[in-house]
Amino acid sequence: MAPAQPGPKEPARQRFRRWRGHRPFVGGVLLTFGGAEILVTMKAPLPVILHIGMQGLAGYLLPSLMILCGLLILFNPAQRLFYSITAVLLSLGTWVTSNIGGFMVGLLCGLIGSSMAFGWLPDQEPRRTRRQRREESRSAAEALLPKGAGEPA
Repeated sequence: MAPAQPGPKEPARQRFRRWRGHRPFVGGVLLTFGGAEILVTMKAPLPVILHIGMQGLAGYLLPSLMILCGLLILFNPAQRLFYSITAVLLSLGTWVTSNIGGFMVGLLCGLIGSSMAFGWLPDQEPRRTRRQRREESRSAAEALLPKGAGEPA
């Protein structure tokens, strides 16, 4: 069964769900969030910020490239393998250059998001909703019952 073509009267929520279903959405969002979190911790005016490693250009370059990889995974899912491998290396590099990877939160989000994008398979069948499964089981149960089995005598 071919998926229905999006029509002009299709709600925006349905169009977004269809778009999201054809790409590693959660992995790209986690990777983008991890890079943004590391950039925020680099600019934080906290007296507790650790200054470990190179605090020059690399401290801002690696999380910026993480954000770029996350957005590329979202908008160009065909190249997700290259972007996710690059993002893992960038995430691990922030351990040294960017306050222990944004105090571990950005580092972990980057690693988990890029791993999810790497493991995403584009040719999977779309998930059936709970309503679709319920209707299928109800119609199968009705097909198994003989005619008049549920009626009083």
